[in-house]
Amino acid sequence: MTRFVVGDRVRVHKQFPPTPPSHIRTPYYVRGHAGIVERICGAFRNPEELAFGRDGVPEIPLYRVRFRQKDIWSDYDGHEDDKIDIEIFEFWLDQAEGSEGETA
Repeated sequence: MTRFVVGDRVRVHKQFPPTPPSHIRTPYYVRGHAGIVERICGAFRNPEELAFGRDGVPEIPLYRVRFRQKDIWSDYDGHEDDKIDIEIFEFWLDQAEGSEGETA
């Protein structure tokens, strides 16, 4: 079971630095930004736990989230519609304002 479905608007936690210290698998530059769930990739063992020799269970849903590049980088001067997709584990995401199916 997943918390989000394709089309949901989500926001990446803005956590600097992580608490407790961990092996972060979410890029710094997308933290605090909102995007749209583009697909559900499946459930996988938690790599942030695996990095410390733990078993990484239970498995955690992994989402591909699409962001507008101009929303990520304020000085981005590429095309207005350029996007970036990042795969992010569910525990890094919260529901964000906006409607299902809205494009980032």
